[in-house]
Order: sequence, then C-alpha cells, then structure tokens
Amino acid sequence: MHSLERIDRYRLERRLGGGAFGVVWLAHDDALQAPVAVKVLAENWADRLDVRERFLAEARLLRKAGSNRVVQVYDIGELPDGRPYFVMEYADGGTLADRLDDGPLPVAEALRLTALAARAAGALHDAGIVHRDIKPSNVLFRAAPDGSTRLLLADLGLAKSLAQASGLTMAAGSAGYAPPEQTAPGTGIDARADVYSLGALGYHLVTGTVPAPPGKVVRPDRLRPDLPREVQRALLRAMACDRERRWPTAEAFADALDRLAATPVGRPRRRRAPLVLALAGAVVAAATGVTTALVLRQQPAGEVTVRDSTGRIEATVPAAWGRQLRDVGWDPKTLGLPTAHAPALAVADDLTHWQNLGSRVNGVFIGLSGHDGLTEAVRALHHTGCHYQGSSDYRGTAWHGPVRTWNNCAGGEGTLVEAALDPAHGTGSPQVYVQIRQNGGGAEARRVLDSVRVTG
Repeated sequence: MHSLERIDRYRLERRLGGGAFGVVWLAHDDALQAPVAVKVLAENWADRLDVRERFLAEARLLRKAGSNRVVQVYDIGELPDGRPYFVMEYADGGTLADRLDDGPLPVAEALRLTALAARAAGALHDAGIVHRDIKPSNVLFRAAPDGSTRLLLADLGLAKSLAQASGLTMAAGSAGYAPPEQTAPGTGIDARADVYSLGALGYHLVTGTVPAPPGKVVRPDRLRPDLPREVQRALLRAMACDRERRWPTAEAFADALDRLAATPVGRPRRRRAPLVLALAGAVVAAATGVTTALVLRQQPAGEVTVRDSTGRIEATVPAAWGRQLRDVGWDPKTLGLPTAHAPALAVADDLTHWQNLGSRVNGVFIGLSGHDGLTEAVRALHHTGCHYQGSSDYRGTAWHGPVRTWNNCAGGEGTLVEAALDPAHGTGSPQVYVQIRQNGGGAEARRVLDSVRVTG
C-alpha cells in the first residue's frame, strides 16, 4: 500500500487493524478537532467492482442502522486512485477480545456485556439487517464524557439485509460463532443466526474458550464448574443447532441475560483459583511425600531425565530443577475434566512452595488425561494476580497444542507456562497437561516440552 498521511481533511495517525478487504486507520478530523476511524479499501482489491460494492455496502448498512449501539458512519469518499473510504466514530475503549486477555469474565459481567451486544444486534434486526459475524473482536467500547462506556457493534463486512439473507447460498462467519445454517449454506438465514453467534459470544466470555463447531459444543460447566445452571441453559438455548429451538429474537435473549445478571445466580463469582492451588493436593500433598528426584540419566549439558513411578511419563529438565520429585498421580477433575486417577509427576527445586505463585520455584508438572476436552479446559484457566502474556501454537516432533504464558504472578518475577498437548501423529490419546514454573523467565519451556515422552 502506498504511504498515506492524509485523506481529505483527515490526518492519519496510526493503523488500527485490517480485514479481508480494507485497512482501518486512526485519524484526526482537523475541522471538528476529533479522533475518527477511517476504513480504506485495500489496494489489491481496487479493480474488483464486486469487492468495491461490498465495501460500500458496509458503510450503507452502518448508516442505515442509525443506532447508538452500532458504530456510526460520518463521511464517505474516494482517494485520488479511486479507492473508496468511509469515516466512522472511533471506539477508544478497545474491543471485547481485549477484555478476554486475562481469561474468562465474572459471570454477571459476562451476562451484562452479552446482553448489550444482543441489544445492539436487535437494533440491526429492527433496521432489517443481519450481522453474520458477531464475535469479541467486532464488539467495541467507546468512553462517554460522563465517564461511562458505550458498547458498539462493528464490522458489517459480512452483513446483509434480511430480505437478501433469506436466499443466501454461500458460507460465511467465523469458526465457533457461526450457526450451522451459515456453515452449511443453501437454507438461507434470518435474525436467529445472530442469536446463535451471541450465544457463542456469551459462552466465550464465561469460559474463556471459543466454542467448538455446532453440535460439538462442550457444555460450559465442563470448562467453568461454578457456572449457574440457569446461565448454561440460556447460552445453550441460543446455540441450539435447530434455530426453531433458539431464543426467538436477540431482544428476548438479552432480556433473559439481564434477569440472570440481576439475580443471585448471576452475581459475580470468584474466578477459579490458580491451578497451582487446585493441584496442591495432587502435586504436593505434604513435605513428607516429596522424595529426592529419581535421576535416570545425567545429560551432558547440565540436565537430568526423570520418570514417574508408573514408568509412563518421562521428561528432561535442567539439573538444578531435579531436587525433589512427586509422582503419585493426579485427578484431572481439577481442570474440570471427568474424575480419574491418572499418572503424573512434579519435579522442582522446591516443591513445598509450588502452590505459592509468588515463590521462586523452578520446575514442571506433567499429568496425563484419557478424556477429550483438555485443550478447552486449559484455554479456560485464569490465574488471579498474574499478567497474561498470550498464547502460541506449539508444534513439536511428538506433540502439538496451545501454550499459554503468564508472568509477574503475585508481584514476583516468575513465569508460568501451561500447555495442552495432543499426539502430533493424531493417535488421540493420551492428552498431556504440562505446567512449567521458572523464576526470571520462560526460556526452558520449549526444551522441556520437546523432551516429554509418554509410553503405554
């Protein structure tokens, strides 16, 4: 894209993001002395008349909505090279996806935000528009002069008029949020497609996990055991595969969520305790249960290889970590999975302080699970008092899976790394949960994950 500094009276300041067809810039309106967002058609689509029309259709639909619950369009125009752009209000409060960086939200807050998003969708439906891509990154926040925050629905790039939507034949939407009628085209859609997406949005907020495809959604209480049953029923009704069984309108869904948020079952509950505390009984039952680590072989580079008492789990760790071993197994129920006694080991320089997130502990916990759902359970974990650094996709010779990283726990300098590993060759079982604690950084995490071996 050629360098842009100004579009008409709008002075570009920085790029905010980009999508399939356009780029969004933060700009300053010199005439009104106010920040705005400017969306410009990407250069590589400049000669596609169909894409150009789709780009302009988004601006028209946003304008048609005419609601303070939907991002407003202020202006529209063309660059000298003929590419169209439109100017929108700037949402300075970030996105709902940003609020999920630290894990699932308190239940009442999740219900309230989902209800607000549902009312925004209802405003679109009243204007004869179906969004077709409601997800956390398309829900924005804007601060008001009185200090309050307004929720806005944005990005109508996939939106259609309800009259057009009844005859749609092409798949659309984002994985986890799209209802079956959008992923299996040919049946047409109506406003209840957005109701499904809103249910998926609420599911993500209370579990911290994007739902599985329609028909394979894991019950949210599997990922968040303290979730009130009434809340679970409301979310799963919204996500029913048969749209006749969903909430009839987005407003009806919003009303139900507001009622739940205002009753005891919807009041904020404490987030799940840090996993190191939940696992304390499995990992460090008592100081007398901690043994000197069983060193199978000394590695030439200052490493040791350890194995649990069943002989199924083996891993290599820095020699300084190999002072104490606990290998009596664990119960995957601590992650919200079905209860079982499964092989596990914990090896560290000081297991007696493992449950204290602020302690200077270096070590690793490895536990096996014979049930599906480990990946979703790990993605739902939240550690109060820790800073969430993000997630990455681990791809090793033996294992692959998501890796989540936290630091500055309880004001300390340690790093907490968690991984949900599946066999790289698709054998399916067992799944492996790994938690790595390292004081001062996480440089050893990749090496430890590469060393994990499971037999039998």
